[in-house]
Amino acid sequence: MSTIKRFIAGAVCPRCGAMDRLRTWEQNETRYRDCVSCDFFEQQAIEEPPTLEELSTRVNAPRDEPASDEVQPVRILDPGKRH
Repeated sequence: MSTIKRFIAGAVCPRCGAMDRLRTWEQNETRYRDCVSCDFFEQQAIEEPPTLEELSTRVNAPRDEPASDEVQPVRILDPGKRH
């Protein structure tokens, strides 16, 4: 089975500076890219991103006490009138 190599649109070769000449492919859990204009070649291992634990914030942290159901009136001030 042959590996499909795809060109990266808009990518610039880090060695020769040619645009739209880089291609990429994946094989055996390794990502490869090369330039068809010069002899640039790079390979990088494909790693699964580590699962990060969600940071505790006031939004997702459990409340110590239940929210109050007490109703409080709001007094709206006239913006043209100084108090």
